[in-house]
Amino acid sequence: MLTKRIALAVLLGGLVAAGTATASDKATADAAIAAAKTAQKAAAAVGGEWRDTGKIIKKAEQAATDGNYGNAVKLAKQAEEQGRLGKAQALGQVGVGNPKYLYN
Repeated sequence: MLTKRIALAVLLGGLVAAGTATASDKATADAAIAAAKTAQKAAAAVGGEWRDTGKIIKKAEQAATDGNYGNAVKLAKQAEEQGRLGKAQALGQVGVGNPKYLYN
């Protein structure tokens, strides 16, 4: 019986600790969202912003507002990666054009 109570106490303690958000969690989420916005702007500057990047950033901001900082960071990193990939894609396509046979 004592073992069950100890196990229950450890489980509840872990759940409370896992559910407690700290100021550093919020700061981490805010920094990740800021980095995602920077990457989005860099991609947009070269015409390579992907369709869903802004939507993902909005979801990250909403998750941070709701206190779900882990999900906010995950979404912000996804949006940041899309920004970097979109910029690289746009820069890689500069001057490529279409094949000549399309114009005959």
